[in-house]
Amino acid sequence: MAKLVTRPNIRAPDDFYADLLALHEGRSKEESDAVNARLILILANHIGDREVLAEAMEAAKVE
Repeated sequence: MAKLVTRPNIRAPDDFYADLLALHEGRSKEESDAVNARLILILANHIGDREVLAEAMEAAKVE
């Protein structure tokens, strides 16, 4: 069983963040929301493990 990785795990995180911001540049709020939804579904499909996805959803609830 896989476990959700919550420690820093992205190579060049600042570059990733810049790419993520660029993805939304020039888009309306509705367009950005749609891009985020598609990105979430694509990444969830890539992960594929329902237990890991459930852990991620639980972690996302924390404010």
